[in-house]
Amino acid sequence: MGLEIRFLEITRRCAEIEALTADPAVIANPKRYAALMKERGTLMPLQSRIQKLENAKKQKADARALLETEQDKEMRALAAEELKSFEETEERLLHELEELLLTEDKESHRNVIVEIRAGTGGEEAALFAADLLRMYSKYAERKGWKVEMIDSSSSERGGLKNVTVSVEGEDVYKFLRYESGVHRVQRVPVTEAQGRVHTSTCSVAMLPEPEEIEVNIRPEELEITACRASGPGGQNVNKVSTAVRIVHKPSGMVVECQSERSQHRNRDQAFRLLRTRLYEKTANEQKSERDELRRSQIGTADRSEKIRTYNFPQNRVTDHRIGYSAHDLENLMLGHVDDLFGKLMEADRAEKLKSLGMTAKAVQKA
Repeated sequence: MGLEIRFLEITRRCAEIEALTADPAVIANPKRYAALMKERGTLMPLQSRIQKLENAKKQKADARALLETEQDKEMRALAAEELKSFEETEERLLHELEELLLTEDKESHRNVIVEIRAGTGGEEAALFAADLLRMYSKYAERKGWKVEMIDSSSSERGGLKNVTVSVEGEDVYKFLRYESGVHRVQRVPVTEAQGRVHTSTCSVAMLPEPEEIEVNIRPEELEITACRASGPGGQNVNKVSTAVRIVHKPSGMVVECQSERSQHRNRDQAFRLLRTRLYEKTANEQKSERDELRRSQIGTADRSEKIRTYNFPQNRVTDHRIGYSAHDLENLMLGHVDDLFGKLMEADRAEKLKSLGMTAKAVQKA
């Protein structure tokens, strides 16, 4: 998809939003209206520059026509000066648009549902899952984001067989989207008496959380049951049916939540998780129908793809997608992942630019 086609899509969508937000039926629906206004706020910086770019192109064409037909030397000199100015303006606007398009999309601003599952390695994998959750939680704390537990299953030694949390804040998915995939750890497990290095894995999924209006779930499609929560948590957990299990019959999808003492709160969290998984399912089904830009992004790694290795004996972390290595593993596990995430964003930008098949200069010549 070329940049010019993307500009047309943005212009059309902005016009659609303007019409929708003036519709009384939409205004009467607060959730839909708020979602549209949020999308409008995301698109306006792009649309504003697209309009300025079109004006600059028209003015450039007028100045060039004057330069080619005018006989008066002074007028020709003035036309040449204006032509240069409009060309510089066009180049600047194209660069700004390119940067916005390559670093932002409609999902960047979303909150995230994080799912971490212990893979091969038994107890050591569960302990590593807990380490990964701690790493992301520390990073979220530094970013001022809110982390909230949705569901978890603990191992005997305090690890996590699986854990699901929500992360809320500004541009959460923009930074965490690159973490989906298999994370491999190489270290001496606490259960290893001989001091041998073992390799274990965990799978991580970073799921962008949709707005309620983006996923239509009908009550008749659901089977909702309440049961007693399992695991530690005191008398209330064992005696009161606070855990919630929801089955989405059309897809067969099942979600459970038992992290809260309130059944109502667990129900809300379970619905959030169900909406997010259904949104992800729909997005995955559409991937094959979408352009190469989406498929080439660094941030769309499959859960089964090995993306990173954490080698504790060598104090080294290696991201296999971009060939990045750093010998600062202890610091990274404390949530200091800014440099790594920055490298991933740079690589993602380069892939998007390549897939667009049209740089700003190519559009400028068109």
